[in-house]
Amino acid sequence: MSALQIELTGNLTAYPPGAEITGRVAWQLPTAPPAIELRLFWFTRGKGTTDAGVIETIRFDYPRPADHRDFRVRLPAAPYSFSGKLISLIWALELVSLPDNQTARAEFTVSPTGQEILLEGAR
Repeated sequence: MSALQIELTGNLTAYPPGAEITGRVAWQLPTAPPAIELRLFWFTRGKGTTDAGVIETIRFDYPRPADHRDFRVRLPAAPYSFSGKLISLIWALELVSLPDNQTARAEFTVSPTGQEILLEGAR
């Protein structure tokens, strides 16, 4: 059985720009992978070309097959989470087992108001 988990401190789903996100990642894999990475990134979802930006990567080299680690990352000042008629920008943390690319993802909102920005005409 393989399992990857991301646990955010306080189970928060929204953060202000510049906030620090803390939590714990855990995994249970049949064999020890060469590495596991935790990635802080944003990506777009919707019609047209998708885009993404990785802000920070925390790499755990030669981990045991089953383990857990605490983490701490700081959000940048921008971009904010938004939704429009054609496209949305989403923030996430993703835990990836290398080289097989098994993943777990935790999505959240980054905004000064605690809510994603709704673009004009988005409904």
